[in-house]
Amino acid sequence: MDATNLPYRPCVGIMVLNRTDRIWVGQRADTPGDAEGRGTWWQMPQGGIDENEDPARAALRELSEETAMTSVEIIRETPGWLTYDLPPHLLGVAWGGRYRGQRQKWFAMRFQGDDSEIALGVPGTPHAEFMAWRWCGPDELAEAVVPFKREVYLEVLQSFRPIWTGNAG
Repeated sequence: MDATNLPYRPCVGIMVLNRTDRIWVGQRADTPGDAEGRGTWWQMPQGGIDENEDPARAALRELSEETAMTSVEIIRETPGWLTYDLPPHLLGVAWGGRYRGQRQKWFAMRFQGDDSEIALGVPGTPHAEFMAWRWCGPDELAEAVVPFKREVYLEVLQSFRPIWTGNAG
């Protein structure tokens, strides 16, 4: 399938950092027909932007829907949009075949709550994105994600690097 005529799905991604600069990742719920493909991949929260929705509001909404976290503060956003293309076997399958991949605005957020605030949906239900979660270090992140998203994750890590190196401005 030729994807060059397909648009990118507008989306947000969220890097949630705890007080010790560890990054929240969730293990995908791996539902049949998943847009990302089957596997035991981990990822940061992400989701689509509704029509006319502000990306920062979309990021807060998606984070709350996927993890129940609301005790967060946006501390940085990527200066531009990052894109990734779906691998050929997912083209025409993921998101009803309407998109070639995603165009994402990423936000770094500081989690100010307690881990007990975090709640995942029930695996196998339509809104369950994750079946498990953990805090990980930046050096673990790229290897945990589905391979076709790794380049975007490396760009996100580079963009938000000053946050955990103590050079945030």
